[in-house]
Formats: sequence, structure tokens, C-alpha cells
Amino acid sequence: MRSHLLNDTTAEHYRRSVTEGVERVAAKLAATDRPFTGVTADDLAPRIDAIDLDRPLRDTTAALDELEDVYLRDAVYFHHPRYLAHLNCPVVIPAVLGEAVLSAVNSSLDTWDQSAGGTLIERKLIDWTAARIGLGPAADGVFTSGGTQSNLQALLLAREETKTEELTKLRVFASEVSHFSVQKSAKLLGLGPDAVVVVPVDHDKRMQTVALAHELERCAEAGLIPMAVVATAGTTDFGSIDPLPEIAGLCEQYGAWMHVDAAYGCGLLASRKYRHRIDGIERADSVTVDYHKSFFQPVSSSAVLVRDAATLRHATYHAEYLNPRRMVTERIPNQVDKSLQTTRRFDALKLWMTLRVMGADGIGALFDEVCDLAAEGWKLLAADPRFDVVVEPSLSTLVFRYIPAAVTDPGEIDRANLYARKALFASGDAVVAGTKVSGRHYLKFTLLNPETTTADITAVLDLIAGHAEQYLGEPLDRAC
Repeated sequence: MRSHLLNDTTAEHYRRSVTEGVERVAAKLAATDRPFTGVTADDLAPRIDAIDLDRPLRDTTAALDELEDVYLRDAVYFHHPRYLAHLNCPVVIPAVLGEAVLSAVNSSLDTWDQSAGGTLIERKLIDWTAARIGLGPAADGVFTSGGTQSNLQALLLAREETKTEELTKLRVFASEVSHFSVQKSAKLLGLGPDAVVVVPVDHDKRMQTVALAHELERCAEAGLIPMAVVATAGTTDFGSIDPLPEIAGLCEQYGAWMHVDAAYGCGLLASRKYRHRIDGIERADSVTVDYHKSFFQPVSSSAVLVRDAATLRHATYHAEYLNPRRMVTERIPNQVDKSLQTTRRFDALKLWMTLRVMGADGIGALFDEVCDLAAEGWKLLAADPRFDVVVEPSLSTLVFRYIPAAVTDPGEIDRANLYARKALFASGDAVVAGTKVSGRHYLKFTLLNPETTTADITAVLDLIAGHAEQYLGEPLDRAC
């Protein structure tokens, strides 16, 4: 079995195996004519359950043949222009090349003696991102597994910076459309059940700063501690961007940590056209960025940035077998001193390769394209009497629902939209997401593919309307 270990004696085996795999994927990408096959869990599960993992195939070609049957054929392909659902982007080739390199070398970014140049490349990218944000010369950060972990770490630092042990007094303020990880983080951090104060949003789905000021004042009057305000630069449902300058002013007034969740909106950091939409982000104490959303990177590639590097000490622990305290005085750069993770992939290499091949302007231009597409899509929806569109996009998300001309019952309209989404997914012709707005069911386009066109949007809208009309033409007891 040593012949399968990657080393100097198996380099040719490695080359042949990976090349065969790449050729399979390339052929599949070239032949994919829709984002999904429509396979159901009931159809696919028996095929996977029938595989005996204790009886290896002992042949790469046979294993790839099997993989075609249980994965590649029925995967959801984000690169297809009619995948319009979640915050999943098509990926750029330089990043995929980086993924291949980092997987083979298999550096672990916890300590210098496991990564060497990888540590310095990650630190360089953190400095680059912090400069793009405008956090100042004392800024720092670390790569993470994704926005949820980044938000958790930011709120951990905010909690520790309050310098209180009375956790039940701590309050975190976030808008009603902020990411669920805010509530999840509060629970993981041991805060009370009332710790997260939900702030209402305006008609554009942006945090109401008047309401935030009221809640902060109420917190102060009650003798509670405003631990943090989470402003969102690109909400998951609407792509809305909270009024960052006004929120920054309130955080300074009340002594609250300002965290900006820019997991989605971070693509604007590379934009020449729309960068102004996140003005004020430079005043944050911490920022979440997800390169695997709007920098066109493979999962996972995320980071948390902080204005003051010293605050990262709250995530620091020393172990003699890994990062003994003496290494600090010896100026040995161990990234584990900043991270919630220990063993950690060299995900920064993907972004490094992307910047070195495409440049920041190249990334920004791609993100600008999808923002422009969303603006055109909004015009289409606003002019189409079949649909109700919620808000004009700030980024690349459209939330809408089909409104039949002859039906007025809201529950029936809900069921028609749910059916349309389900039927569209089952057909494999397109994939769209769904959410609720004021208790009613809506559909969602998350446009992250520059290859998607207004013609694609129009075609998918017609498909949605057709499925909804088909549902409404059948007995109502068929509700899904």
C-alpha cells in the first residue's frame, strides 16, 4: 500500500492519477447543460448505501467510474449560469490550481515549522485585505473556515474586551435580517438568552440607526453592557448594506465594539465601481470577509480582520509541544496564536494565486458584472406584473415572488411559490433559493455568475411562472 503514499518515488503515479481526475471533471464541466439532474435523495441513497467500503476497488479508473455514478453526474454545478440559489460562486482557475497545490503539499498553518512560506503568504494577504478595508497600521487577522467562524471569533474578542465576568449583562445588537451565526455565536459564548437585541430594518432592509440608538440608550439606562453591534455589509437574503458610518458613530458614543459582517459584500473591496457602498467599514473593530462568496474562491476561504492586533491575544494559548511561550520573544510567527483552529489548511494560497494571475481589478470586475446584472434583473421584475420584487439590490440578490392575477389568498400564493421552487429544482433546469418576508414565502436569485445573462433571468422567471400556474390549475389539496 506504500505505492499510494505521495512522495519522491510515487510522483509519476500522482501525476497520472490527478490528471485522470482533472480530465473527468473537465469533461463533465464541458458537457453540463443544466445545473442539476433533479435526482432525489431516495434515488441516490441506495446507490451509495450499496457500496462496501471494506472492499476497495484498488484501481483509480474504477474508483472514478464509481464516483461518476454517485457524485459527479448528480452534483449541483455552481458554474452553470442558471444556478441562481445560494451564496455559491463559480470559481476561478488560478484558485483551483492553488487548491491542487495546497492539497498535495498539505501544509498546516498553525505553526511556522509546519508551513514556513505559507505562514508569510497568509500574513501578507491579511495585510492586503486590512489595507483594502482601511483598518490602519495596527491591524491583523487570520484565515478561517467561513463567515460563521469569523463572526464567532470577532464576538469572542468583543466579549473579552468588555473586561466583565457578568455575561448576563452583555448585549449584542444586530438587525432582524443579520446572519443566524450572530445568535449562534452568542449561545456558544455563554451569553444570556436575551443577549442578542434585534434591531428593525427600513424598507431597503438596512438597520434603522434611530432604532439602534434607542436600543443602545435603553441598554445603558438598564445598567447593561453594549458588547457589540454587528453591522452587515451584504445580508444573506437581500444583499442589503447597513449604514456603516452612522453605526460607527453610535458604537463610538456608547463604547460598543463594531463588527462588520462583510462575508458577502467583501467583493466590493476589489471593486472600482461600487467600493463606496461600504464606506465606513474602515471604522470597524473587526470585519468578516468570505473570499469564497464574492472573490470567486473555492470553499473554504474566509478571514476575520481586526483593527488592533493586540485583541487577538484573547484567542491565544500556549502549549510546549506546539507553540511554547518562548517563541513569542524569539519572533517565530505561529498563526495558531491568533486562530480558534489548530490544524488549518493553507487556504490563503488560493487567493494568492488568484491575485498573482488576475489581480484585484480582475476580481472586482467580475463582481461588478453580477451587481450590474442584478440591477438589470430588478428592472425586469419591477416591470413584470407577474412578480412582486422586495427591494432594489445593493449587491447581487433579488427577492421576489409570483403573484397570480386571479388569486388573492396569501396562503395559496405561498403554496404556489413553494411548489414552483420545488418543481424547478426537480426538473434540474435551474436552481433558485427561497426565504420568508413578513411571514410570506418568497423566491430568491443570488447572482454570482458573470456568465448569467438577462436572458437566463427571463427564462427562469418564465419557468417559475409556468410551474406556479400549473400548480394553481390543479386541486388545492395538492399543497406542498
